[in-house]
Amino acid sequence: MKLLVVEDEARVASFLVKGLRAHGYGVEWVSTGREALRRAADADVSLVILDLGLPDLDGLEVLESLRERGGTVPVLVLSARGRVNDRVKGLDLGADDYLAKPFAFEELLARIRANLRPRADVPPGVLRVGGITVDLLRREVTADGRTFSLSAREFALLQAFAENPRRVLSRQELLSMAWGIDFDPGTNLVDVYVGYLRRKLGEPFIETVRGAGYRLCPDRAG
Repeated sequence: MKLLVVEDEARVASFLVKGLRAHGYGVEWVSTGREALRRAADADVSLVILDLGLPDLDGLEVLESLRERGGTVPVLVLSARGRVNDRVKGLDLGADDYLAKPFAFEELLARIRANLRPRADVPPGVLRVGGITVDLLRREVTADGRTFSLSAREFALLQAFAENPRRVLSRQELLSMAWGIDFDPGTNLVDVYVGYLRRKLGEPFIETVRGAGYRLCPDRAG
């Protein structure tokens, strides 16, 4: 099993390669989009970790070209472009997962494991966590067989949770992910919208972790 790391910054690439090899993965590093397209098509590559800021091609172009060529290898985008619209675009173009820099290495490992597991076919642009499905293209949410209507901001907040299932997210992280606000505005905006989601999807759906933030509990939705 081989992971293909596509990263033009040597320091970041070295950190990834050493860390992943220490956890038992075979790893190959390439630094350009053209090299990535050439190697990602090979049968020995099990997953691609793709940076977007490449020197020759934008990572999104690489992703789009790979999917247009029929490539089905799982792609985990690892990028400093962490705003909601960046994540949506990456998923729409065929990424299987999206993790913003800076990141916790333990979370990267967990996402790699999740994307390497055998799973039912999930279309691009769809997040499926437990009994919850978030369709990013149709802007639809289903849970326990029911379809829910969400406002644009509620949908963005749910997407942030669905991309980080069972992980505790601080209010500041949620503000950044769902609102694009990278500072504390001193409001209870997150708490208010978490309340909206709970009323629509069920009170146990989002757990409050005292002093830390909130966590998605998809298996308790309904």
